[in-house]
Amino acid sequence: MVGYGPEDNHFVAELTYNYGIGDYRLGNDFLGMTIVSSQAMSNAKKLQWPLKEISAGVYETEAPGGYKFCLEDKTPSKEDPVLKVTLAASSLQKSVDYWAKFLGMKLYEKDEEKQTALLGYGDNQCKLELQGISQAVDHGAAFGRIAFSCPKEELPGIEALMKKEGQKILTPLVSLDTPGKATVQVVILADPDGHEICFVGDEAFRELSKVDPNGGKLLDEAMAADKSHEWFAKRNTPKPSA
Repeated sequence: MVGYGPEDNHFVAELTYNYGIGDYRLGNDFLGMTIVSSQAMSNAKKLQWPLKEISAGVYETEAPGGYKFCLEDKTPSKEDPVLKVTLAASSLQKSVDYWAKFLGMKLYEKDEEKQTALLGYGDNQCKLELQGISQAVDHGAAFGRIAFSCPKEELPGIEALMKKEGQKILTPLVSLDTPGKATVQVVILADPDGHEICFVGDEAFRELSKVDPNGGKLLDEAMAADKSHEWFAKRNTPKPSA
């Protein structure tokens, strides 16, 4: 889990390494993440990372896997510099109705000409931007999900509302045990375009999401000692026949 601060008040991304998979077929579902940070811009230029200016002070770049990021070259106005995450919508109005009506998000902005809508649960939190694309949303072979924490007593109500309204529930309310740690409750939904949405009981989530002060050091050590590619090369080497 990587971000600019604790998950209690920052947006974080979960990076997953799947052994033996060299690349993924990207779809058109995830359209990017926008980060407001002059420091990120400085780092990108210092490392000579490819940047494309798309408007004054705003640059587009790509992560190694092809995922897009927008960097705004200025000091962030809030604690978390992650401004928004952009998802594609085949029908903007249908998606806005889902996220605002059923999931209770506040609609901050809507631009019919650009076919965009900005929603969120709090003024100082990372926002969700929906971008209408007027075509089917393709999740490719690399899709993930977006997750929110909420008081666990709200989870049954979320599930009940989705059942009442005939909306898709991918994983009914369930308790997930973590050996030696908290038992967390989750319910996983899907919006009209199949974007997965996970609601997590906040109380247990806060126990599981505590920042490890040695996390950076442990990650560096793990990467330095990673022999997964060698292991898979040996594993996939044909054995001589008898």
